[in-house]
Order: sequence, then structure tokens, then C-alpha cells
Amino acid sequence: MCVGVPRVRHNRRVTAPTTSEQPPNPVLASVVELARAAAQQEAGDEPIGAHAGVLGEDESSVTHLFDAAHPGYDGWRWAVTIATTGGDDPVTISEVVLLPGPDALVAPDWVPWGERVRAGDLGVGDLMPTTPDDPRLAPGYLESEDPAVEEVAREVGLGRVRVLSRFGRLESARRWEGGDFGPRSDMARSAPAYCGTCGFYQQLAGSLGAAFGVCTNEITPADGHVVNVEYGCGAHSEAEVDMGSTVPVAELVYDDTELEVEQ
Repeated sequence: MCVGVPRVRHNRRVTAPTTSEQPPNPVLASVVELARAAAQQEAGDEPIGAHAGVLGEDESSVTHLFDAAHPGYDGWRWAVTIATTGGDDPVTISEVVLLPGPDALVAPDWVPWGERVRAGDLGVGDLMPTTPDDPRLAPGYLESEDPAVEEVAREVGLGRVRVLSRFGRLESARRWEGGDFGPRSDMARSAPAYCGTCGFYQQLAGSLGAAFGVCTNEITPADGHVVNVEYGCGAHSEAEVDMGSTVPVAELVYDDTELEVEQ
């Protein structure tokens, strides 16, 4: 068998697999030293570690894995893919690349700059403009499907440039319902009654008012926050506390202030 050592490297961001459903070609699986030599050529003066396994790519190619000793790359592996067309055709090196193994420390997934701001990140003096195609907003000249929004537009005369879209309302409702003041929070589960029956509950205007309002009770952590109608806390306006004695009183009472003497 003729063996060639041409090397082609492709830049791609992948993670080294640990298993493969394709059984490795036994001939290619035995060509370990050729794969090691290709990895060593790529690594330069750095030593190549032990052979960490072989994965079948298809019937005519496999990938040999070698532990890497590159500084700062603990758990990474040299992945060397070799292939042949069969018969007496030479075995060639298709790819040599350093990939993270299952225990390697890797950087988190890339997050675009425009998506890195999270809820609550906005500080005093910060500016966070919305994009022209923000799905949470709709042009003010379009009907928003919310009577309260249309009423505001009529009150101010010209209306607003953009108003909350249906998508924006649904997203807000989903976020508020799953938050600290939603029906599944710890406080709500231990409350004596729901906000919808509380005198401190101020319902929102518009379609969101069907499920949300604002708490006006200064005693509670929800004061000034949007709360779900099924949220609740111990400061409910109709909450009652049993003021009776917690000590049971016996039906038969003995007066020990008098001493009776029997003769």
C-alpha cells in the first residue's frame, strides 16, 4: 500500500465527538502512526499525547484522536481524519485540527452585541434604543388591537409614533406571569387569597388588565410592581388572623383558691 502525507486543514468551529454510529474501517483504524505524524507536524515542537481513540466517519474515512499538550488547552485533542478510496490507492490526510474533548474547558457560545443586554441591566444615564423592526412595537398609525391604546392615541391627538404590538403584549404577559409576582411564585402559593380579590389591587387598562394589575400596598414586596391577578401575599386586604387562644381550655375547671376539709 502506498502512503501519502499531503495535509489539508479546514477552519471550522466544531467539538470533537466521542462516539460514532459508523464502525471504523479496520484498515484505516490501524494506520495510527501516519495520523500521529500528521498531528505532530501540525503541533510543531509540542509533544503529542496518547492515542485517544478512532471514530468512523464513513466507509472510506476515519478520524484518529490524540491527547494534546498545548498550554491552556487541557482536555483538547488532535483530530486527524484520514481516508482512502480503497484497493491499492494511497491513504491520505484529509484534515488535522485541534478540537475540545468532552472534558475540555471551552468558551461560551457567542452572543451578538445587540443581544447582550439583559433585563435589569439598564442603569442611570444609559441609552438602549430599539431597532426599527422591533416586534414588540407597531407603528402608531396601525390599530394595535387594544382599545386602551387606541383611546390614548385619541386623547393626545396625534398619537404616538409606535405602540405596543400584540406580540409585545404577549411577551410581557409571559414574562410577568413567570416572574416573582406570578401565580407560581413561593409567595403566591402560601398566600391566603388572590390579588384579584384584594382592595390594594389596581387593575391595568387595556387587554393586559384581564390578568394583571399593580399592587398599592406599601407593606408588601410587590408594592408598585405589576402583579398577576392570581398572585397573592400575606398582606391581602381581607386576610384574617385568628386571635383566639392557642392553648386549649378544659371543660372542667378546678378552683384551687378554696380548701375544702372533709371530717
